[in-house]
Formats: sequence, structure tokens, C-alpha cells
Amino acid sequence: MILVTRLNGAVFAINPDLVERADCTPDTVVTLVDGTKYVIAESVPEFIDSVRHYRASLIAQASRLEGEWAADSRTEIDEQDATVVQLHRKER
Repeated sequence: MILVTRLNGAVFAINPDLVERADCTPDTVVTLVDGTKYVIAESVPEFIDSVRHYRASLIAQASRLEGEWAADSRTEIDEQDATVVQLHRKER
């Protein structure tokens, strides 16, 4: 979720995966895939930067988790069958 600001100053979170488009009319209008529209105070470039940062943070987090998973699974692979792959991480 990313935080955006209504024109009245109220801040709310929006799921960028549900955004269909952002228009500058001259206020920024964000349209979701279900047709819901939000007018926000951020400019279109600021909104796009927020979405880009959100998606980059997801990829970075996934890479960190994958690295942790790979390190954990290397120590837990059954020595008799090297094709065993751990599907779920153990709770710590």
C-alpha cells in the first residue's frame, strides 16, 4: 500500500496493484480497475515515483527472503536425495 493525500489533507492508503491510470486534470485523478476514482494532492510524477518505490521495495524484500530461504534450504536438504526442495520456511 502507498500513502496518498486527499485535497482536504486527509491521508489514506491505496493499493497500487489496483490502479488502472493516473490523470492530471489539473488535479491528479487516480482511477482503479473497478472504476473508483480518487482525487489526490500528489502530482502524477510524484504518484508514479511512489508506485515505483513500492514495487522496488517488494522486489528487494522478496530477494532478501529468497536469500534467507536458499541459505536455510542448503543446510536442510536430505543428503540422500538432493532434489528435495523445501517449499515452506520454518517459523523461527
